[in-house]
Amino acid sequence: MISNIDSRREGSKLSIVGAGAVGSSLAYAAMIEGVARHIVLEDINGPKVRAEALDLIHGGQFVPEALIEGSDDVDSTADSDVVVITAGAKQQPGQSRLDLAGSTVKLMQNILPPLVERSPDAIFLMVTNPVDVTTQAALKISGLPPSRLFGSGTVLDSSRLRQLIAETCAVATGNVHAYMCGEHGDSETPMWSTASIGGVPILDWKFGNGKCFTGEKLDEMSQRVVNAAYEVIEGKGATNFAIGVSSCRIIKAILRDERAVLPVSRMLTNWHGIGGVCMSVPTIVGARGAVRQLELEVSESELSQLRASADQIRETATSLGY
Repeated sequence: MISNIDSRREGSKLSIVGAGAVGSSLAYAAMIEGVARHIVLEDINGPKVRAEALDLIHGGQFVPEALIEGSDDVDSTADSDVVVITAGAKQQPGQSRLDLAGSTVKLMQNILPPLVERSPDAIFLMVTNPVDVTTQAALKISGLPPSRLFGSGTVLDSSRLRQLIAETCAVATGNVHAYMCGEHGDSETPMWSTASIGGVPILDWKFGNGKCFTGEKLDEMSQRVVNAAYEVIEGKGATNFAIGVSSCRIIKAILRDERAVLPVSRMLTNWHGIGGVCMSVPTIVGARGAVRQLELEVSESELSQLRASADQIRETATSLGY
């Protein structure tokens, strides 16, 4: 526990709830990026969370200065500017995705109210899976508006898609603009209609004497994105580094009021006729949270897939009473 913190020096405060692989990776990314002056890692496992924080503190000489705190006391999160929830129920052998959602939502009923009470003006970012259902439940549990509580959504999935496109075309990933939308899960959909490289629609991108992307190639990349997490989990047991840095990207957009366009999971209101469900579409994110969703052009096929994705999320949320 860090004492004698001078509030005049503190600056932005970021609290990360859950010191597992994802929470610790996010804290590490946030420390390296220098996104907050005060980073709190909070977890019910006191010895572990304090050890994680100590490990981070030991690298303080090599990164932007920050106050790092590890605690099992929820009071340590008080007056946060951003609170990130990475804690969640672990999937047990034989447990279905719906069962996992139910266990996680029950956990949120205990975790969220004390956090909101201590940081009533914070922006809350949900990272815990299944993130869309968890975000939808968390909105009702917390009573916060959709702009101030939203999920990490398909920010990571979109990064995976852009990486594959960049690799295929031998260009820098930063020059690729493409989104995965819908559920952060098996029903997510690539927005090929608006995907581009340096302003050139990828469907028109040429390599040699022919087009780079055939329908077969697009389907292959889409499946690779959908299966990416399974591939990583099979090899190492969990995904943590990429979700850590992608969540850090969202936090930067909030604390620096970037008004960045990111595909976060926010409650939709008549987005191409879809509403009453949390899922990912390109959204402006800044100091006031996820403030506005963009109605990008979509094909009939893409819209049909997004509606199916919304129905799947809504069905699961409804079955849990949300």
